[in-house]
Amino acid sequence: MGTYKDLDVYNRSFKAAIAVYKLTSSLPQYLQYDIADDIRRAARSVPSNIAEGYARGKSNKDIINFLRTSHGSCDEVLFNLEFLYNLGLIEKERYEKARSEYMIIGAGLNSLIKTLR
Repeated sequence: MGTYKDLDVYNRSFKAAIAVYKLTSSLPQYLQYDIADDIRRAARSVPSNIAEGYARGKSNKDIINFLRTSHGSCDEVLFNLEFLYNLGLIEKERYEKARSEYMIIGAGLNSLIKTLR
């Protein structure tokens, strides 16, 4: 087993978190300390928990716990993207692209969890 940086799901989630930061920077100022902050934290939590799990995990069970937290954050990002889209704050194309990426990340996390069991 290599490091977390060798994992496709980590690399995808890191890039997706940066994309979320860019996406939310165009939200109105009154939302920057509300939903923008929430979705940014969740997006950052996905790769962060993968990294922490691999760095601190002494067993596959430990790593899986961090990956489950990461997956929960992935679902939180998906919720917030849908919320922003339904409020009309992000365009359909940007929403669908981000949603698709986080669906792939979620599937990757599920696959990794199954592999480690």
